[in-house]
Formats: sequence, structure tokens, C-alpha cells
Amino acid sequence: MRPIIRLATAADAAALQAIYAPIVRATAISFEVVPPSVVEMAQRITKTLAILPWLVREQDGAIQGYAYASRHRERAAYQWAADVSVYIHSDWRGQGAGRDLYTALFAMLRDLGYVTVCAGIALPNPASVALHEAMGMTPVGIYRQIGFKLSNWHDVGWWQGQLQSPDVEPAPPRALPSLQV
Repeated sequence: MRPIIRLATAADAAALQAIYAPIVRATAISFEVVPPSVVEMAQRITKTLAILPWLVREQDGAIQGYAYASRHRERAAYQWAADVSVYIHSDWRGQGAGRDLYTALFAMLRDLGYVTVCAGIALPNPASVALHEAMGMTPVGIYRQIGFKLSNWHDVGWWQGQLQSPDVEPAPPRALPSLQV
């Protein structure tokens, strides 16, 4: 069977936590230092889905990765921008899972009325940089030595992409439930 992209549910929390926990424990890709529990992952999924998409890529019942959006900042003038993140199981990296997830996520964000996506990438991370640039995002700056993890200071590069042309007077973005019938 071909992989499918679908909305995550709280029932996916254990599979998502299994993908994310090794990244938290062993890399600087995430600046969390303690992996969230399965319960915490379920709460994050539920909270996100009230407003924004959280997607999984699944094949034959196995979740290969996930991507989600979050508010870029809380101030009202930022409401058309979303931060995006993608995490892929180690067995599926480099096989198009990230691109599939981002393609679907960006389309949903566009349909909700978002104009801009932003992504922070702990550096160095050439695979993540390549994915974000393949999705049309461009580098906009670097926070130097902003995070301390695994006994080292790490830079975070920021990438930005435009989902659609900004309107002079845009309507506020809609919440995710408005897309569901």
C-alpha cells in the first residue's frame, strides 16, 4: 500500500513519542532535553488540532513521521504566519516522507488563510536545510549560540516561505475545524 497523510489523533501519541524521544535524547535537533510522555504528546496533539493541522504519514498501519504547525508569535499582526516542524522515523528519512508531510501541511495552511511559514533549524543539519529549501523556504537569519544542549552551544537558523501572496487587507486565518465537513 501507498503511504497516506492524515490528521493525527491522540491515539497516535505513542507512535509519535517513539519517533520524537530519541531525537530529544540524542540530538540537538530539538531543544527539549526530556522527551515528553505519551500523555503529554496526546495533549499537544489535541491542543494543536483545535486551531492548526498536525499530520501523520502512515503506511500499513505504521506511522513514518509527522508534521505540525504552531503560531509563530502571539501578537495579532503575526496571525498570518505559522511555524512548522517535521519529524521522521529514522527508518524513513531521505525517502520523501518529510516532503509529503510538508506538501500536505502547507496546502492546509494555505486553505486556512496563512500567508507565511517559518522554521527554526538547529545547525548544522544539512538534511533539514535541504528539505526546507526544497519546499521553497529561504534562509532569513541565524540566532548564534542560542541553545545549550549535549554539552555544546548551538546555532538556530531560520527559514521562511510564502504560502500565498499577501492581501492588503487579509481576512483572519480560520481554525482547522473550519476545513472539516
